[in-house]
Amino acid sequence: MKIEKTTTIGEILENEPDKIDILLEAGMHCIGCPASQMETLEEACDVHGIDVEEILEKINK
Repeated sequence: MKIEKTTTIGEILENEPDKIDILLEAGMHCIGCPASQMETLEEACDVHGIDVEEILEKINK
């Protein structure tokens, strides 16, 4: 699965659970929160002040 800015956190957790460590290392410690499941990766990055392009590069390696 290619992860994009519009991919939701829930989709990442369901389809690419091995990528969770990258999100946690970036400071997204709320990925288990029910409210975050419907957030896009871009929205989650905005909330946490994280560069979405940097995360996408790491997560899609």
